[in-house]
Amino acid sequence: MWPEIEQAKIENRHELVLSGKEIASKIAKNGLDLSVFTLEGLNFLNISGTELSAIPDDIGKLANLQTLVLHSNKLEHANENIAKLTKLKMLDLSRNLITSIPDGFADLPLTTLNLNVNRLESFPEFTKNSKLAVLDLSNNKLKLFPRVCSEELVNLSELKLHGNEIEEIPNNIHVLPLLKLLDISENKIKTLPGELAECHKLKDLNLKSNPVSDRRLLKLIDQCRTKQVLDYVKQNCPKTTNGDVASKGKSKKKNKSKNDDEEDDNSVADYKYSINVKSHNNNFKVIIKNGVKTVREHFAACVVNNVSFTEESFKKFIQLQNKLHDSVCEKRNVATIATHDFNKLPPGDLIYSTSQPSELMIKPLNRATVMSGAELFTKLQTEANNLRKEKKRSTYSGIHKFLYLIEGKPQYPCVINANKEVISFPPITNSDISKIEVTTTRMFIEVTSSLSPHSCKNVLNTLLKDMVLLFEKDLEVEQVKTVDEQEQLKVVYPSKTDLVFEKSVSIKTNRD
Repeated sequence: MWPEIEQAKIENRHELVLSGKEIASKIAKNGLDLSVFTLEGLNFLNISGTELSAIPDDIGKLANLQTLVLHSNKLEHANENIAKLTKLKMLDLSRNLITSIPDGFADLPLTTLNLNVNRLESFPEFTKNSKLAVLDLSNNKLKLFPRVCSEELVNLSELKLHGNEIEEIPNNIHVLPLLKLLDISENKIKTLPGELAECHKLKDLNLKSNPVSDRRLLKLIDQCRTKQVLDYVKQNCPKTTNGDVASKGKSKKKNKSKNDDEEDDNSVADYKYSINVKSHNNNFKVIIKNGVKTVREHFAACVVNNVSFTEESFKKFIQLQNKLHDSVCEKRNVATIATHDFNKLPPGDLIYSTSQPSELMIKPLNRATVMSGAELFTKLQTEANNLRKEKKRSTYSGIHKFLYLIEGKPQYPCVINANKEVISFPPITNSDISKIEVTTTRMFIEVTSSLSPHSCKNVLNTLLKDMVLLFEKDLEVEQVKTVDEQEQLKVVYPSKTDLVFEKSVSIKTNRD
């Protein structure tokens, strides 16, 4: 039994990450240690960045698995036994060599399915999974639009189909009630159905690099103006739905819209709080270096202005972060939150990059000296073992329970300020030099994830909502822009599709 698996068994861990050069070497020589599938208590398993070419049938034994991350391997098939994992919420099979997906996957209670960068030529019918929120089929070989246009997919908000060979968008695209993002750039789309304009929640539409025949429409597409594109489609692109069905659907839509409008008008006065979103500052952004793709790729952030803590509310805010790390962040496996006093940051941009463990220098939160990432890891591991023996426990507690997330990694992720100081080392700790205190009035909040941008945004949405309810007051949130090394936009948070709450949440979002 591999020591990593044996240790997880002894400590009764619920999360296990197998990645890095040492693991890759073991798998290349002798294959995966099948004893990993005896850890029936696992709810999170990550095996990534290896030569793994097949998923063993024993994967079906991990009945409690909720998150399965198998990106950046050499997988040619998606084992049908994954369909036995009835608790699975997140499945990441991106950056492999997979050509097809078993039909049984459609019955899983997935919220996120990532198949980006594979060799898919077809995709099974996914029309009954009401929990599915994010589907990423980008960079494959699909010729047909995936069969996901169903009224039962009430939570599907992000559909990513970039870099395929799709020729048509189906005329029933409008039946997806919550579709907010549709990326079908770099395909073979020539015309658009008029029904696309009936996607009333759609705020982010990317149709770039398609051979669209209408030149005026093509110009609007190149300008990335979703509203103008949809307005043009509404006025100029014919609907292709059957007349009776379309009429019935249209009538239903009209009645629904009318009722919704009435509800909105009647409920405006019922909003107890508001989140006021300010546009991003052009003098401040976060630059994402290419190296983070191999460690913790995704990043989103915002600034909360006019913060006012009391001793009690500050303590509750720290407790809130810890609670979210265990819940929506799934014990930092899905995402990690870091908060900073914005006024302690020197003027200039932040850089999200990577560093070798021995070269990453940080003054960790609530510690007196600067140390390397490698030194911090060793120190925390020693503390954890001593504490475990002292308390006679079988598991780690506090920050120590997250050490396995970076164990054996050749590069550590880090956020660097304009003075070239490390202010964050996700998913482990912040720097003491930018820590928030009771006196903090302006707060920079970052969320990192190895899974998806949606994971980052979902955590931020939840955190900001809970902050409003915790403080029992309105929030002013300033957008933060993240760009790549060529300064091409990656993420702006919060965007128009963010901070959209159910009516039962008494919070209204106002935007500049």
